[in-house]
Amino acid sequence: MTDQTFAPPSAGGGAATEARAGFWIRFAAALIDGVLLGVVSTILQIAVGSAGTVLGVAVGLAYYTYLEGESGQTIGKRAVGIRVVDIAGGGAIGFSRAFIRYVGRYISAIVILLGYLWMLWDPQKQTWHDKLANSVVVPQR
Repeated sequence: MTDQTFAPPSAGGGAATEARAGFWIRFAAALIDGVLLGVVSTILQIAVGSAGTVLGVAVGLAYYTYLEGESGQTIGKRAVGIRVVDIAGGGAIGFSRAFIRYVGRYISAIVILLGYLWMLWDPQKQTWHDKLANSVVVPQR
């Protein structure tokens, strides 16, 4: 499928037929999550010094792995009405794939954020970390 317009979900259709969340709505969700995790990380750094940086990364890992693995929605994604789903079935991606997706965020960022921008021309609107986890981001139903 090369067209970026997708049919509405049908009964039992899964994510393969759903519309995809666009760049700016995903950016807004990431901004909300980034501010939230930045505040938590800053508090940890004030409380425990340089170990707070490591704890901040661990909190981010737990936050994304649990929330995206369980419900597909972080607080930021819930606020803007989008969710991460399995590309084939449209269900939750589970904790192991959410972990892979989190680690993939760093890979997406390494080359001047190219992995994040990839969704702008990808037919499935997937970033590199979406591709690694075999997931897509869709509007919440």
